[in-house]
Amino acid sequence: MKEILTRSFAGLVYILLLLAAFLNEHALIILFFIFGLIALAEFKKLIEYKSFLPFILFSILYFVFGYWQLVLNSATGLSEATQILQVITIFVQLLLIKDLFTKKNIPLFISNRFTLTTFYISSSFVFLTLIANYPNGYNPEILLGSFILVWTNDTFAFLVGKNFGKQKLFEKISPKKTVEGFLGGLFFACVASYFIANFTDTLNFTNWLILSIIISVFGTLGDLIESKFKRQANVKDSGFIMPGHGGLLDRLDSIIFAAPFIYLFLRVIQYVS
Repeated sequence: MKEILTRSFAGLVYILLLLAAFLNEHALIILFFIFGLIALAEFKKLIEYKSFLPFILFSILYFVFGYWQLVLNSATGLSEATQILQVITIFVQLLLIKDLFTKKNIPLFISNRFTLTTFYISSSFVFLTLIANYPNGYNPEILLGSFILVWTNDTFAFLVGKNFGKQKLFEKISPKKTVEGFLGGLFFACVASYFIANFTDTLNFTNWLILSIIISVFGTLGDLIESKFKRQANVKDSGFIMPGHGGLLDRLDSIIFAAPFIYLFLRVIQYVS
């Protein structure tokens, strides 16, 4: 009972912090900067990367690409650079997906550790902030809707998997995940997209439906990839900052992996509209 209360309280604090930060762009940029530093520290510990350089690079990327465009509302000189950063980030994430399915262990030589901390963790937080700047100005509703879709997917994937799950999704990496759970999470995320589309003046239902699929698929992949890193490190959680939940990276692994793909989709619909 005590563990359930502790877990519930930690989860409530986490959600309230996020909701409060959405009210103001300065609060959002500060909170995600802190979250990014913590997640980066947890990931560095997982891959045993002791260099301080990732923190420097994260700060530079975050304030140049994130703060400049979100708070100052200026993309002067950064639009092309942001596209290059996005291409590299997605390329690195696609390689991680490949390694998830084809390699027993994800390679962790020095140059790869540098690449992962930069384009798997740091740049993903940049794209989280840029989602809140779509299309041209601070608009947190799409980012909030994306978080709601992640929470919906995770919650119903757990409930459906626990009660109806038979076929394992990726037993070697995450024994509790099932195909039925994944499909249940995807279905209810799609249902949630209908309500988000109707209660927010942002995207139409079709676009939210596509976003729900992107978030469900890439969020699940992000969760599996982080689980693989934890298995390689022989740990259950990435950290202990959230009692009952583990590390902050354990809570954000889905959304940070999906963020570059969400932003790519937003750029595409902005371009074609």
